Amino acid sequence: MEPGGRPTEAPSHDTGQPEGKTGGPRGRTGTGSLEGRVVVVTGGTRGVGAGIARAFLTAGAHVVVCARRPPPEPVEAAGCRAGFRPLDVREPAAVQALFTGVTEDHGRLDVLVNNAGGTPYRPLADGTAEHHARVVGLNLLAPLTVSLAAYEHLRAARGSVLMIGSVSGTRPSPGTAAYGAAKAGLENLARSMAVEWAPEVRVNTLVLGMVRTELAHLHYGDDTGVAAVAGTVPLGRLAEPSDVGDAAVFLASDRAAYLTGASLLVHGGGERPAFLDAATVNKEVSP
Repeated sequence: MEPGGRPTEAPSHDTGQPEGKTGGPRGRTGTGSLEGRVVVVTGGTRGVGAGIARAFLTAGAHVVVCARRPPPEPVEAAGCRAGFRPLDVREPAAVQALFTGVTEDHGRLDVLVNNAGGTPYRPLADGTAEHHARVVGLNLLAPLTVSLAAYEHLRAARGSVLMIGSVSGTRPSPGTAAYGAAKAGLENLARSMAVEWAPEVRVNTLVLGMVRTELAHLHYGDDTGVAAVAGTVPLGRLAEPSDVGDAAVFLASDRAAYLTGASLLVHGGGERPAFLDAATVNKEVSP
């Protein structure tokens, strides 16, 4: 993701070849295991989505990833491969068909990860209302469409939904205002959904900060630029897709059985307030 948590990849509402039957590693035990569970990750072919898919594979789940195009290389982890299905998350009929196919092949659906989304950089006055409406449609209405299509399957399995939010939805997002507004709405949607769908389906949000993906250079520049941006994060680095994946697996696991309507910040401590550096008082003095 680029500054403010917007994805470094293009919107992931893609088409390609159908998946084969696949699975995760066998033999894991414990409440953190997702052995035998079935997970769908939208926009799961690269970047953050692929990191999430790999984490679920490692946890023992069967994973299906969806995008407009097939992944440039298979999404694999722990000796297992995620299945792929083409999907445009903005097309309700295609979304319904996806979950029908997944449950026919795997017999159930336990986890939905609404990761597909994105936005170009566009100041409000440089775009039309239609441009901004499309961003809201992809990042807010599409996750609602997908969640509604998955609901009955998740309810039967007493499963969970994970929304992939952004710090852009928690503070001003200049240049991506429609995206920030959509992500703010997505977090609120998840909280309402959690109340309406409890106790059968849990719904939580991962609120992401900056993530280093294969397209990070488009937003931060070369290694020097990435390092400079990372220096603004309290933990001193950008998140890796695997960091997001680990948090997603936790929220989907039995260890988070009492968490619903929650927002988990995955941002390395956030951003140091600018006024602290601008102020002329309370500066640390070197000995």
